[in-house]
Amino acid sequence: MKGLNKVSLIGHLGKDPDVRMVGEGMRVSHVSLATTELYRDKSGAVKTQTDWHALVLWSKLSEIAEKHLHKGNLVYVEGKLKTRHYEDKAGSRRYVSEVIVEQLLILK
Repeated sequence: MKGLNKVSLIGHLGKDPDVRMVGEGMRVSHVSLATTELYRDKSGAVKTQTDWHALVLWSKLSEIAEKHLHKGNLVYVEGKLKTRHYEDKAGSRRYVSEVIVEQLLILK
């Protein structure tokens, strides 16, 4: 059986997209997305839990992001989770998990 790597999120953008050109005219956008859940603690008080997700949009989706996405927008995204690593300035290995967006729907 093959594996499944699928992520679906609805949340608000934490910043305007950071758009860059890489390689030979390839466009990529990076943006953060906040998802918030409400729950009750043991005493019954309502609490919120916010998680931040790094989104990566390539090519046509990057163009759409540049034109139409802004901090605070409510969006629905589908994609796949990827983890990459790099070395920081001190030479330490760092890991980053990102959602590679394949579908985008602007809700507000």
